[in-house]
Amino acid sequence: MTTLKTYAAAQRKRIDAALNRALPRAAVRPATLHEAMRYSIFAGGKRLRPILCLAAAEACGGDDKLALPAACAVECIHTYSLIHDDLPCMDDDDLRRGKPTNHKVYGDAVAVLAGDALLTVAFEIVATSEPARRYNAGDMVRDLAITAGSRHLVGGQVADMEGEGAGLGARELRFIHESKTAALLSCSIRLGAMSAGATPRKLAALSEFGQALGLAFQVIDDILDVTQTSAKLGKSAGKDEASDKATYPAIHGLLTRKAIAALKPFGKSAARLEQLASYLLDRDY
Repeated sequence: MTTLKTYAAAQRKRIDAALNRALPRAAVRPATLHEAMRYSIFAGGKRLRPILCLAAAEACGGDDKLALPAACAVECIHTYSLIHDDLPCMDDDDLRRGKPTNHKVYGDAVAVLAGDALLTVAFEIVATSEPARRYNAGDMVRDLAITAGSRHLVGGQVADMEGEGAGLGARELRFIHESKTAALLSCSIRLGAMSAGATPRKLAALSEFGQALGLAFQVIDDILDVTQTSAKLGKSAGKDEASDKATYPAIHGLLTRKAIAALKPFGKSAARLEQLASYLLDRDY
């Protein structure tokens, strides 16, 4: 088996090529909008969520090529959420992935619309998924729509904004992190599993893995926000502390390795997922 670094690099290349095919070219009218969409999509992200999507398909014995539409869709959703999160009316950030945020380059209005366009094109892309043994494209569209909506991603952002300076307790903080971070990460893994026709038992196990991994990812993010520089992170460091946001390190401390335990039923077939989880728990940026 190739190293995780080699595997991730190869998968990023495939995902970038698929995204390049799926998104309108920058010259297509209205050119400014499509240029702004591509600016943020190809700004150098790690492609964590789509890579997890492809790895989940492998873990369930599927052809990860069939998971590529879902992988691209979750990256579009993730990037749209970053564009909107960075807006002055939300987190008001100037740096993302080591580059000026979308609204700093294209203005607030175009940034809003670029995010809207990435959100909607995600459903167009995932709708092209080939039907699997137990699931069709409609099932995948529904899962992604629920994840991106008011009960998860959007709702989590509202709760996050309302919680600034409020001294949130563990229950409220968990809701924010489960909604904003863990939900989309878990959905990425579920969609990969669905593309491979995963059994209900395997789908449930991978959902649990994704939820635990998503919370772990956010804990590490919160720690790095106060321990690393902006240059290292590729985004503004210390933003959570500066805005008096509640963070897991302030309430819970470090996390457990619950995510790894959820993969035990898969044995060696989940080796890539386990590698990815270990990397996320040990990363320093």
